[in-house]
Amino acid sequence: MKGLICAMDLEMKKIREDMKNVKEEKQAGITFVCGNIDETEVVAAVCGVGKVNAAICTQAMIDRFSPDCILNVGVAGSLSKELDVTDIVVADKLVQHDFDCTALGCKPGEIYGSDQRFFMADPSVAEKLMKAIDVINGRRSASGEKALHAVTGSIASGDQFISSAEKKSFITSEFGSLACEMEGASIAQVCVANRVPFGVIRAISDSADESSHMDFGEFCIKAADNSAEVVKVFLSE
Repeated sequence: MKGLICAMDLEMKKIREDMKNVKEEKQAGITFVCGNIDETEVVAAVCGVGKVNAAICTQAMIDRFSPDCILNVGVAGSLSKELDVTDIVVADKLVQHDFDCTALGCKPGEIYGSDQRFFMADPSVAEKLMKAIDVINGRRSASGEKALHAVTGSIASGDQFISSAEKKSFITSEFGSLACEMEGASIAQVCVANRVPFGVIRAISDSADESSHMDFGEFCIKAADNSAEVVKVFLSE
C-alpha cells in the first residue's frame, strides 16, 4: 500500500478522482480514503496546512495502515530563478527552515539533540518519480504539449507562507533549497523515525516573494494538477 498526503483539498482533487473502490475511515480527526489507482492499493489523506497537522497525519497513517511508502504531494513556492510556476521539484532532502536552536549552539534547521538538519528522501522513490516525469514528457512530446520542467533538490518547510525577498534569500543561502512549503520536512522526519520510505514532489505555485499571494491563487490548481499527474504515472508504472 502506498500512502499519499496532501495539505489541501485542491492538491488531492485529481488524485481522489483517479481512485476506485474507495472506503473512508477517520483517525486522529483526519479522513483517510482507501482505494486503488490502477492496480496499486493506496491510502490518501488531506492533512491540513502546517508541520503539526502533517506530522499527526503521517503518524496516524503509519500506525493504522502501515504503508510501504509515503508520498507528500502538492505545491510550493519557488526559491530559484530557474523554476517558474507549474515546474516541479522532486526532493532529495528536506529541512525545517524555521527550526531555530542557534542560541544553544545548533546550526539553523538542526534538530536539537540529533545533529541532524536534513532528512534524506528515499533515492529509489525520487528516481521513480523522475522516471514518471520522463514518461509524461514522452507522451506530451508525441501530442505536441509542453513538457514538464522538473529538477531534483532540497525543499525547505516551515510554518510560514514565504512572501518576502529577505526570507527567501535566507532560506536559499542557508539551506540551498529550491522550493519552500509548509509540510514536507515534518512528514520526512516522521517517516525517518518510523523507517518508512518516502518521497516529496512539489509543483511551483508562486514565486515566494512579495507577489506570492497574487501568484498563488492564479497558478495553484494547475501546479497541483501537474503533481497529481506525476503521482498517477508513478503508481501505474
